[in-house]
Amino acid sequence: MTRFVTIAAGQLGPVARTETRTAVVARLMALMRQAKANGCDLIVYPELALTAFFPRWYFEDQAEIDSFFEREMPGPETRGLFDLAREIGIGFYLGVARYRKVHLPGHAEHEPWREFQHLEKRYFDPGDGFGVTEAFGGVMGMAICNDRRWSETYRVMGLQGVEMVMIGYNTPVHNPPAPEHDDLSLFHNHLVMQAGAYQNGTFVVGVAKAGVEEGVDHIGGSCVIAPSGEIISRCTTKGDEIALARCDLDLCNSYKRTTFNFDVHRQPHAYGMIVERKGVTLMADGTPVRTKR
Repeated sequence: MTRFVTIAAGQLGPVARTETRTAVVARLMALMRQAKANGCDLIVYPELALTAFFPRWYFEDQAEIDSFFEREMPGPETRGLFDLAREIGIGFYLGVARYRKVHLPGHAEHEPWREFQHLEKRYFDPGDGFGVTEAFGGVMGMAICNDRRWSETYRVMGLQGVEMVMIGYNTPVHNPPAPEHDDLSLFHNHLVMQAGAYQNGTFVVGVAKAGVEEGVDHIGGSCVIAPSGEIISRCTTKGDEIALARCDLDLCNSYKRTTFNFDVHRQPHAYGMIVERKGVTLMADGTPVRTKR
């Protein structure tokens, strides 16, 4: 039997530091209603959807830091979103300051030379791994933001038979340590998700919080990617918007049973270094000098 999931990529525009959770939830609910009106079973929202992306700032006051985290889910300000989803019959993925991303980017200490901070290593602990869940008639997986750049993210879920990976992100256009990457930021965003989809025979739904948020320009490019690696639906603005796709989960089998039939073609004995070594130390000229374990 053909298994279809109609999905909405629920992109958000910027969220100001002064914007309340209640106001943001109203925006999320508006997107949810649009998605349901278009026949969607599921809507995917961005990372840290309820607040501004607070790792952009260095805070010393723990109470101020805590104000960005969710104490309960649903809570008083978010319950309306859950109630609406139950009422109209739609699922959703929501990135909040509770879920622990595995591949934390950025730095842990204040670096004044930066145009803006990226202090995820200060405010979060890394997550433990990538599980999957049977839902919507298929095998669903979740990751968040920087996890999408690492092939291991998709492969660990691929080895569990994942058929749709949902990923929210907040990604600045400017990369302070490597400004030469700035013009490629949107290309790299799509590149890693398309490769992950194709190499694991899975749909990937990547959703941005986009636009200029508190002076920092973020990429958009929210999209739905087929197991072929093709982008089949995409947002065209940097504001609140949905992109829709009707996804046939059985299309995953066209890749899982042929080119990427893991049982037939993978050679785990050749991959030991992936888990034995963490990385490599480079000299200033780029020459590797020793491995990190």
